[in-house]
Amino acid sequence: MFGLFALFLLGMSLAGQREYNEEQTEHGEETVSYVGYLQTGHFVEAVFENWESEFLQMGGFVLLTVFLFQKGSPESKKLEGEAVDEDPRDSDGEDAPWLVRTGGVKLWLYERSLTIALFTLFFVSFALHAAAGAREYSAEQVAHGGSEIGMLAYIATSRFWFESLQNWQSEFLAVGALVVLSVYLRQRGSPESKPVAAAHAETGTE
Repeated sequence: MFGLFALFLLGMSLAGQREYNEEQTEHGEETVSYVGYLQTGHFVEAVFENWESEFLQMGGFVLLTVFLFQKGSPESKKLEGEAVDEDPRDSDGEDAPWLVRTGGVKLWLYERSLTIALFTLFFVSFALHAAAGAREYSAEQVAHGGSEIGMLAYIATSRFWFESLQNWQSEFLAVGALVVLSVYLRQRGSPESKPVAAAHAETGTE
């Protein structure tokens, strides 16, 4: 996954530099080197605009699966029976993570650490998208005789929310489709799928 991430990010940066320089040439402005392009709002905004939606999707999915169920989906907890995990405070395992053995506020945070981390990454990406977007938007405004704007002003623009919401809607559509399709469809050998012979109504995984 990380190898593919690096490959596609490299491809995106190379294609982005070419597109950016074509636009610069069309407007009679200077082109930039590859390293220079990586520092532009054009590139940084595009990267974090996408990361923002991915982390929102994953954080939302993890949090919602704590409370919601979907009959027949391997992505859901069992509708009845034992809880997904016992209360860590009742665990006496010597190999438990040290935060579990410590207890208190540290354990409370550790119990929620996955969701906290994903939403933290979302908010960081959101802020970087806004900051880089403001820089790119300001450059465009100056080129057309306008003036620069700050990050907060950019967040108030329809352009910022168009960029964000066009990604958010597709991410939640993809997760919803996975949850529903996994009720009826199978992929042999995948932990994201129920066994091929499992009934459609079977929920969760053993």
